Amino acid sequence: MILQTTLCLAAAAGVITFWHIARIGQLRMREKVLFGDGGHDPLARRMRAQLNFVESTPFVLILAAAIEMTGKGGPWLAIVGSLFMLGRVSHALGMDIDRPNPLRMIGVLITVLTLLGLSAIAVLIALGRF
Repeated sequence: MILQTTLCLAAAAGVITFWHIARIGQLRMREKVLFGDGGHDPLARRMRAQLNFVESTPFVLILAAAIEMTGKGGPWLAIVGSLFMLGRVSHALGMDIDRPNPLRMIGVLITVLTLLGLSAIAVLIALGRF
């Protein structure tokens, strides 16, 4: 069984991870910081944005794969997964701003709703109610 939606989401996650690495590397070179954040708040925020991505994305991918394996996925799963990836990019861009902002808030909200929503659907599928 080919999990097309999960494969596409994993590919998107790989591209976004590369984007995070490039953004952090660019800032490291500009600020001449080899290890850690060197006390540079913008670098610390970019590193944290990458870590936030790494913390939540595996759960979304696992839930997407499990749901897709049950045959209950469909186009809605691809849309939810795509929104999640866009939310993570929004969050990362928002982390570049050193005050509360809509980009970061939207990214966090999309992430939380995606995790809760996919988790609820997984439980409903397991109980035979979806």
